[in-house]
Amino acid sequence: MASKPSVPKGTRDFSPSEVSKRQYIIQTIKANFEKFGFQPIETPSFENSDTLMGKYGEEGDRLIFKILNSGNFFYDKKEKIELPESIEALQVNSAETIDVKQRIELNKFTGKISEKALRYDLTVPFARYVVQHQNDIVFPFKRYQIQPVWRADNPQNGRYREFYQCDADVVGSKSLWQEVELVQLYDTVFTSLGLEGVTIKINNRKILSGIAEVIGASDKLIDFTVALDKLDKIGEDGVKKEMIEKGISEEALVKVQPLFSFSGTFGDKIAQLSELLASSEEGMKGVEELKFICDNVADLGLSTAILDLDVTLARGLNYYTGAIFEVAAPKTVSIGSIGGGGRYDDLTGIFGLKNMSGVGISFGLDRIYLVLEKLQLFPETVAATSKALFVNYGDKEALYASQAIQKLRQENIKVELYPDNVKVGKQFQYADKRLIPFAVIAGDQEIASNTYALKNLVTGEQVSVDLEGLKNALLA
Repeated sequence: MASKPSVPKGTRDFSPSEVSKRQYIIQTIKANFEKFGFQPIETPSFENSDTLMGKYGEEGDRLIFKILNSGNFFYDKKEKIELPESIEALQVNSAETIDVKQRIELNKFTGKISEKALRYDLTVPFARYVVQHQNDIVFPFKRYQIQPVWRADNPQNGRYREFYQCDADVVGSKSLWQEVELVQLYDTVFTSLGLEGVTIKINNRKILSGIAEVIGASDKLIDFTVALDKLDKIGEDGVKKEMIEKGISEEALVKVQPLFSFSGTFGDKIAQLSELLASSEEGMKGVEELKFICDNVADLGLSTAILDLDVTLARGLNYYTGAIFEVAAPKTVSIGSIGGGGRYDDLTGIFGLKNMSGVGISFGLDRIYLVLEKLQLFPETVAATSKALFVNYGDKEALYASQAIQKLRQENIKVELYPDNVKVGKQFQYADKRLIPFAVIAGDQEIASNTYALKNLVTGEQVSVDLEGLKNALLA
């Protein structure tokens, strides 16, 4: 007996209604990307493993889906491929914990049979793209990309193994005006979606480097930022516990304590940071960069978003070097970040192109969808359904209806003909289940008078109209 069909854990099917709502979000984001001068590119769904590995930190690397070589791999290789002693090791999810011996055995084996991996994000493939096509690109290069990514994560509400990212990046410019524009872009997109009151959190990795320097933990910067980035998940005590486990001293934690109690206006927080980082040249650079961005955003103004300095914001990805962003939904919705990004001074350097600074942001499509759904912010016009169903009374009537349908579609009006000549009640039931609001009746009487009977399936009201009246009624 065949097993019950299902999708892999952490993936989903989408209904016509869900796809329409997702496309509404994507089209809104895309329109604003282009309004701000960004150009579209696309990259393959999978990359060479060495393109991705080592770019996201230890935790990120464990979440990369590797692809086994296909075809006659085992037959074409002259060298003998030794299987692991326990083949179950290959079946261990990379997001789960396995012992060191298993890890070594697994990596040794998969290194021979896996040379490709599904992309983890869009930023590293973008850096690869820039280096590979550098002679064809006009710099500064402003690109946007809307494609799926994959992570071997533990699925939960708002977190999936396959999901879309919507990225906008500028590479080839160190100007902080790019950061100012990206803050405005966030504000413009969320305002366009009707999602008011989002908080754009901002910090700077130079500030975090400066703090690590001040507390005497510069050699533990990555451990420091990775732990700090988990503050909203494991709390202050959990962060401190992890820092101690990573070798950061109790004395250092006492010095870092002010981080957990910063409050006041943006200016107040800048003043507190300036005092804390007075002895760190790197840290003070970060403070000045933040001040420039925030002062100019304040002068230009935001429509509905709020810009806030969050000194505990770290973003665990190792390639960030300057400003970092994270967007939080309105407080009425309990969900993780719905956007994030930051400045990376030399991401392309890992592929051989030095001194190519970039900055970018990403929109979390799936979480934005959940927020709009919860707050009932999708417009009623967003629906994958026809505006009217033409009732089928037979071939002669269907031809008359089809002639009208053809002209209505030329006006971008969604209409359709029921394909079979069956009882009218069954055709109305179909329209009802499809949430089609109108039925168009075209029988002998209508053909003779060159009219149509338009029936509102919600109110039951029915009127007789000519083709122009039908078009105007369906456009209303």
